[in-house]
Amino acid sequence: MNLFLSNLSGKALYEQIYEQIKNLILEGSLKEGDALPTIRGLAKDLRISVITTSRAYADLERDGYICSVVGKGTFVAERGKEFAREKNLAETDELLCRAAEMARRGGLSEEEFVNAAKAAFRR
Repeated sequence: MNLFLSNLSGKALYEQIYEQIKNLILEGSLKEGDALPTIRGLAKDLRISVITTSRAYADLERDGYICSVVGKGTFVAERGKEFAREKNLAETDELLCRAAEMARRGGLSEEEFVNAAKAAFRR
C-alpha cells in the first residue's frame, strides 16, 4: 500500500491517510478482509507519529471502512456493495453541492452547469 503525504497540502496528515485508504477501499484496490499495516508499521514507513496513524485508523473504523481484531490486526471491513455505493453517493452529493455553489457564484446558468457535469461524467 503506497500512501503519499504532503506537508503542503493544507490537510492534516491523519486526514490524508484516511482519505487515501478510504479511496483504495471504495475503488476496490483494497478488498474486504485485506490486512492493513499495523499502526506502528505504517507510522514507521511514513516516518510520522504513531498518534497520527492511530487517529486515521480510528476514524476509518468509526466510519465502517476497517475493523480491528485484537491480537490479529486491522482489516478492510466486510460490507455489501451497497455500502460502497452509499458512501460514493454521499461524497458525490457533497461535491456536486460545492460545484453548484461555485457555478452560481461564477454566473453559470443551471443548464450550463448541467452540461458541464455531463461532460465531466463522460471523461
